[in-house]
Amino acid sequence: MGRHKLIRFEVNAQRENVIEPGKEIFSEIKGNWRKFFKNDNPIVLEVGCGRGEYTTGLAGIYRDKNFVGIDIKGARIWKGSTVAFQNNYHNAAFLRIKIQNIEEFFEKKEVNEIWITFPDPRPKDKDERRRLTSPRFLQIYKDLMLEGGMVHFKTDNLGLFEYTLEVLNSGEFPIKDLVFTKDLYNDAELLKEHFGIQTTYEKKFLPVVKAINYMRFRFA
Repeated sequence: MGRHKLIRFEVNAQRENVIEPGKEIFSEIKGNWRKFFKNDNPIVLEVGCGRGEYTTGLAGIYRDKNFVGIDIKGARIWKGSTVAFQNNYHNAAFLRIKIQNIEEFFEKKEVNEIWITFPDPRPKDKDERRRLTSPRFLQIYKDLMLEGGMVHFKTDNLGLFEYTLEVLNSGEFPIKDLVFTKDLYNDAELLKEHFGIQTTYEKKFLPVVKAINYMRFRFA
C-alpha cells in the first residue's frame, strides 16, 4: 500500500465526518443519523460516491439537508471528507462500506433522497445483481426511503441506462414522476438540477463520450 494512502487512512480515522469500521459510531449509526447531524433535516445519500463530488457540492448549496456519501474506497472518501472539512460543511459525512450492506446502516424510511452517479455498469449478465439499479438495489432504496423521496441516476453508459428504464417500466417497482434525458448537456432544464457539479470520472471522460444520461423518479 502506498504511503499517500496510509496517510489518508490515518486522517480518515481522526475525522468526525468519516464513519468507518473501527469507530464506535460505526455500529451505532443505524437509525441515529439525525442525532449524528444534530438536526432533523432530510437525509440524502450518494451511493458509490467516489470522491463525493455530489455529496459536497450539494451540501454547499442545500445547507438545510444532510448528505452522506457511501463508498468502500477509503482514499477516495478522504478527498470528499477533506472538501467538507475545509468548507465547514457540517451537513456532509461519509460512510465507508460496501453498498450491498447499506441496510445495516440505515433504518427503513430514514432516507429522503438518493443519487447514483456513474456506477460500474456491470455489463455481464452474471453481474446483473451487482448493478446499482438492479431490482435488488431498487428494492433496498425503496425500503430505505420515505414516501415521495426522489432517486437520481446519472451515467455515461447507455446500456445500463436503458436497462434501468426497462426495470422501471416492468411494473415490478411502481414509480411516478419519471423524467429522463439521454443527452443531459443539451437539456437545459434538467442540467440546472446539477448546479455544474461533475464527478472526477465525468470531467475526465466527458470530452470523449457522446452523451450523459440522466433520470429522476419517485417510487409510487
